[in-house]
Amino acid sequence: MVYGKKHRMNKPNTVIDLSVVILNFNTRDLTRTCLLTVLGSKMGQYRMEVIVCDNGSTDGSIEMIERDFPQVTFIKNGKNIGFAAGNNPGIRRAKGRYVLLLNTDTEVPEQTLVRMIEFMDTHKEAGAATCKILLPDGSMDPACHRGFPTPWVAFTYVTKLEKLFPKTRLFGEYHQGYKDISKVHEVDCIVGAFFMVRRETIEDVGLLDEDYFMYGEDIDWAYRIRKNGWKILFNPSVTILHKKKQSGRANSRKDRRVATEVYFHQYNWLFYTKNYAKKYGPLLTFLVNSFYTTRIVLLKKFGI
Repeated sequence: MVYGKKHRMNKPNTVIDLSVVILNFNTRDLTRTCLLTVLGSKMGQYRMEVIVCDNGSTDGSIEMIERDFPQVTFIKNGKNIGFAAGNNPGIRRAKGRYVLLLNTDTEVPEQTLVRMIEFMDTHKEAGAATCKILLPDGSMDPACHRGFPTPWVAFTYVTKLEKLFPKTRLFGEYHQGYKDISKVHEVDCIVGAFFMVRRETIEDVGLLDEDYFMYGEDIDWAYRIRKNGWKILFNPSVTILHKKKQSGRANSRKDRRVATEVYFHQYNWLFYTKNYAKKYGPLLTFLVNSFYTTRIVLLKKFGI
């Protein structure tokens, strides 16, 4: 477990405004495209550093990054240690006023980073923020605009009630579909694909929790940020492209889909255990534990 109040980061560099931290694991071509768009950003008066962390890639990613992008800071983690532990070395190394976690399967328009720096400079109350993340079909990635998965919210998601009534507060809290996405507003949780955090916020709440391997770490970070009194803002006037679902839960191979689905449930269960179990008491916690246990057993044994 790696987090805690008053976490000490590298000494800030007044010249660097933004540290972009990108975690790579066997996504060579996606990573190359992502880096080209990031490094092609029009930064104006602002200065940026790019930090790439690699989780032991074997697809030629390491050689490509070292050959084609000597200007980035490259951290080799040596093996696949997960999203949280994989990103944390980059966050520790960061010297910018803001730190941006960015997925390799994203493309960043030229003005996005500058406009997000300006947004954070204007909204001092924001500990973290995201932009409007667009999928290849032009729709918004709903993961960038979420509520916390309380037992009721998780229930509406699992039972598809949220899909039936996405615009209602009662059933649509998981993706907060009742909010006006054309305006700046608060959300509970944003996604690790584009998660911009104020330096002071990281020093306050700590790093990503390494108990999470895959899924849940961004929710947990957002929960701690909000718990410590910071706001998390959604800025719809700025966009990126997220080429989501090229792997993981939508993979063409069933074994990978199932393994990823197990991770999804396992680490959402961990989030409940860490943050909600005491609040909701033994009876509801028993029911939650029974659900996740059953779901994971069914996935592992029968792939359903």
